[in-house]
Amino acid sequence: RGVKVRFGIHPVAGRMPGQLNVLLAEAGVPYEDVLEMEEINDDFPDTDVVLVIGASDTVNSDAENDPNCAIAGMPVLCVWTANKVIAFK
Repeated sequence: RGVKVRFGIHPVAGRMPGQLNVLLAEAGVPYEDVLEMEEINDDFPDTDVVLVIGASDTVNSDAENDPNCAIAGMPVLCVWTANKVIAFK
């Protein structure tokens, strides 16, 4: 079908560093499909659908756009630049 599936991981995702990488590896996700935030952010404008699972602060555009936001300056996954975003909380 020509569908490309990749997984973007925020540096503070999970309860300890690397936790989500380990969980995806245990689920059989190929390592080359698991990308760090800096690797995947530039791809979002060309992405059809993003599924966000979990912590919404790691994808909050206010961190970049609102200097008065509590998380201002925190690095985030720029999912809002994708065509569609579906968030599961």
